[in-house]
Amino acid sequence: MAMTLRLLDDLGAKLTERARRVGRSKQELAIEAIRDALDRAELKVDDVLVELMDSDA
Repeated sequence: MAMTLRLLDDLGAKLTERARRVGRSKQELAIEAIRDALDRAELKVDDVLVELMDSDA
């Protein structure tokens, strides 16, 4: 699915500079950042579920 991502000017400039510096596309960096954020959020939910299961046991 195609999507247009609109960034604030300063964030877009930072992403452009980072992509240039690391030799990757802005799209690659954005996708990686989104995946990392989702993984971190998922880990937090899993931690809460484990705590709840432990306290109910």
